[in-house]
Amino acid sequence: MRALGVVSASAALALGAAGTAAACNINEFSAKAECVGDKGVITVTDVDPAGVPATVTVFLENNGADVKKVGEQVVRGSREGTTITFEEDWKPNAEYRVHVKAEPYVDEDIKPNLVTPATACKEDEEKPPAPEPTPTPSGSPSTPAEETGTPTPSAPESSTAPADTASNAPSPAGESNLAETGANSNTGLIVGIAAALVAVGGGAVFFGMRRRGAKSEG
Repeated sequence: MRALGVVSASAALALGAAGTAAACNINEFSAKAECVGDKGVITVTDVDPAGVPATVTVFLENNGADVKKVGEQVVRGSREGTTITFEEDWKPNAEYRVHVKAEPYVDEDIKPNLVTPATACKEDEEKPPAPEPTPTPSGSPSTPAEETGTPTPSAPESSTAPADTASNAPSPAGESNLAETGANSNTGLIVGIAAALVAVGGGAVFFGMRRRGAKSEG
């Protein structure tokens, strides 16, 4: 009888342990990063056949620390699997921590942490290439004279004969008076002859008038 009791007790413990293991286990939970259209989502599936209520919390991670709490939901598993969805516009290669709490069976994270795919759900639209900037001229370019069509006029040649540079040169000291009065050696001679002629003419007129007067008296 004692042996039968021991066997019964052992079987009960085994069945209890098996029931506990079958009730809820962290291995019955899985997480995935998926796309619904062009939106990102995180799904958690519970395949616990006992349907023990479990609270699932999702956190965005960065360098091993929680950056933000994405959301929290309660799931009741099934043999076929029950899936809950968290809307999250995840970025490529992002890391999320998924925690499951189902008292008194589970209170731990799904291992390893969830890492999102390397490709985002919505690809960036191809942007048209930016137009090349139009260079702004720094100033009006200089155009050669032959290309403008208007030849540059040259300085007109002077029609006036160049001034006699000899007249502007200073005269020797002995000739300064003659240069200032405009006289030269011939001028004095001409003046003397003219004076003599005037005197001779005056004398002739005088004597002629006297002779006429004498004739008239006679």
